[in-house]
Amino acid sequence: MAFPVLDRPDTSTSVRHAVIFDLDGVVVDSFAVMSKAFAIAYAEVVGDGPAPFSEYRRHLGRYFPDIMRIMNLPPTMEEPFVRESYRLADEVRVFDGILEVLLTLRVRGLRLAVATGKSGPRARSLLDRLGLLPFFAHVIGSDEVARPKPAPDMVRHALDLLDVPAERAIMIGDAPTDLASAQSAGVASAAALWAPPEDVDELLASGPDVVLHHPTDLLALCPAIPAH
Repeated sequence: MAFPVLDRPDTSTSVRHAVIFDLDGVVVDSFAVMSKAFAIAYAEVVGDGPAPFSEYRRHLGRYFPDIMRIMNLPPTMEEPFVRESYRLADEVRVFDGILEVLLTLRVRGLRLAVATGKSGPRARSLLDRLGLLPFFAHVIGSDEVARPKPAPDMVRHALDLLDVPAERAIMIGDAPTDLASAQSAGVASAAALWAPPEDVDELLASGPDVVLHHPTDLLALCPAIPAH
């Protein structure tokens, strides 16, 4: 299934100064690790039976404790899930094209941030292990705002830290919660399709301003910031 790359008319003449990235499914392919960690946590806390990872993945973008509440699973699954996520972190890979995008955006003068459903310490640890942490001026986790995604708090906090107005930023996400957070904050939203979402139709129904098939598609929307 193919979708066009779309730009929204009302921001096409606005030079973007910042890009806010979701982490899982956008910067890193961590789904295999998540699946293993979730299965181990489920077995330890709930017991035998298939772990409902497909349902869990549909809620990605939200904070883990919030997902547990939505799925009516024990909140005590968080400790073994986080433990195993750290243990398996070396199996996480960076998506093809992401390094090129980050390098190019930085050379063009844009400021970059991450807004993720992970906790801040876990997100920064993973990015540091992958050698990507220096690219981001700020990495914000769900435990570092009053209301995580889909509320706008995380995106607004990123804008404040970056000192960039909403109309000069764009957020890249692979889940409806990412797009909702961006839209509520008044930021252009882009749907990332390089890691096929659990439900592409649901993601597109969330009304992204831009649909991106590959990380490098973003570069056409983020030209160099003019020198003053």
